[in-house]
Amino acid sequence: MDLPFLTADLSGIGGALRARAEDFVVDEVPAYPPSGAGDHVFARIEKRDHATPFAVKLIAAALGVQARDIGTAGLKDRRAVTTQWISLPPPVTPDAVAALALEGIRVLEVARHNHKLRTSHLRANRFRLRVRGVTDGAAERARAILVRLAEAPGAPNFYGEQRFGRAGDNAARGRAILLGERSRDRSRDRFFVSSLQAELFNAWLAARLADDLYRTALPGDVMHKRPRDGAPGGMFDCADAAAETARLAAGEIVPTGPMFGDRMRRPADRTPAAAREAAILDGAGIPREAWAAVRALAEGTRRDAAIPITDASASVEPLEPGTVDVAFTLPAGAYATTVMREVMKAEPEPEPGADPEPELTRE
Repeated sequence: MDLPFLTADLSGIGGALRARAEDFVVDEVPAYPPSGAGDHVFARIEKRDHATPFAVKLIAAALGVQARDIGTAGLKDRRAVTTQWISLPPPVTPDAVAALALEGIRVLEVARHNHKLRTSHLRANRFRLRVRGVTDGAAERARAILVRLAEAPGAPNFYGEQRFGRAGDNAARGRAILLGERSRDRSRDRFFVSSLQAELFNAWLAARLADDLYRTALPGDVMHKRPRDGAPGGMFDCADAAAETARLAAGEIVPTGPMFGDRMRRPADRTPAAAREAAILDGAGIPREAWAAVRALAEGTRRDAAIPITDASASVEPLEPGTVDVAFTLPAGAYATTVMREVMKAEPEPEPGADPEPELTRE
């Protein structure tokens, strides 16, 4: 699917992303610091050219524990230099963790805590990305795009091409599963169905942009209140489109799109929002009742239409001509490639290796 650009009127910088591991730097911003007391050990690690699951396996083997007992707040890319927090179970000691010497992994901090680190115990990720092979003026072009994307409600929250596999057939395989072609591998079936959900979400969001409704609230929209001051944001149905459009422009709320499933929260019947979501299923030839058969694989949820961007910048490295460094912070669960496709006006190449695991979505 060819996805539209929110900043189509602004020229991109082109170039190549992730030519080297150090071109893709990610620093995790935790939801809370370790307390300093407790049975578990929290460690902030830096890893290079390791996916998170592989790094966890290396650490588990070195410490003599089960990988499943090591906690992480999120998954980080393989071809990158990333920092993140992990938790180690008792009887692992801080001294044992601090003494770890593993290729591609450094232990930066160690502290005790009273419970295991869980998925989504993460506030944000800070990205520092180097794009190579750009021309003069690229930094100025990148800054102009980032300024536009930082305006409420933020950057379109599309799923990137890497979500759909190198052959681009993950969603088609998900459709076959939805229509009854199951395998014995439930986790793979879940992955492919999630790819179909992602494709349908992208279609919904692309239609929203095409109809100039990206910054407009519609009657029936399931809106998400943006979290503020540590308080989680709830969801509500849009009844007053004019009032909610004003709140959308202020960055207080954002529309959510469908990650279809039998238990997904749906817009109120006979509203414009409900009609648009029904049109996506109709266009794909998928009856709404088909999702009941894969309830165990995909219950359905909502996903924010946009992601806020903070601390954005773009600069030139004087010692490396033809490069631009782009930096920004995104909330947990958002992808840097979503932003970089707008900046580069191209789909960033997925990192080498297997397809990523499906996002369970916190939105």
